[in-house]
Amino acid sequence: MQIRTARSSDAAAVAEIYAPVVRETVISFEADPPSASEMAERIESGLATHPWIVAERSEGILGYAYAGPHRSRAAYRWACDVSVYVRPEAQRRGVGRDLYRALFGILFRQNFAVAFAGIGLPNAASVALHESLGFTPVGTFERVGFKFGAWHDVAWWRLAIRDLGGTPPEPIPFPALKTPLP
Repeated sequence: MQIRTARSSDAAAVAEIYAPVVRETVISFEADPPSASEMAERIESGLATHPWIVAERSEGILGYAYAGPHRSRAAYRWACDVSVYVRPEAQRRGVGRDLYRALFGILFRQNFAVAFAGIGLPNAASVALHESLGFTPVGTFERVGFKFGAWHDVAWWRLAIRDLGGTPPEPIPFPALKTPLP
C-alpha cells in the first residue's frame, strides 16, 4: 500500500468512498453526497494549508484522510480537525490507522500542536480507532444534528501532536513542506 498526497484527479474515488457514509449513516451530517467536482474543490482548497492524503494499491484508492482548520480565530492556528474514511472492503486491515499515522507525522512537521476529531454517534469502530491512536474524549455535543428522523450526538476527541509547553513555532502551510510524505 502506498500513501501519498491526494490530487484533484482522485476526487471521483474519494467521493465514491464518502457517498455511502453520507447516504446511509450518521457518521457524516451532510445530507447529500458531494459530487466528484465538489470533492476536487475540497481537496484543492484544503491542500493550500493542510494535508489531504490517500492510501492506494493496484486496485485503486482504499481510503483517505485529511486535516483542516479547527476554528478561524488566530489563537486556534495550532489546532486542526482530522477525518479518515476507508472503503468498507478495506476496513479493519490497518488502512485507517496507517493513513492517520502518516497524517499526524505531516501535522507534526507543520508545527500543529493538537488534533480534534468529531465522531457522530453511534460509531464504535471510529471510537475504537481514535482511542487506539491516543485520542482522548473531551466532550459531547448532545442532540446537535438531525438526520434520518432523529437527533444525534457528536463526541469530540483530542490528540496532542506535540509538547504543548512554551510558545509554539508557527504552523507551516502544507505546500511549504519540502517532502510532504517521508
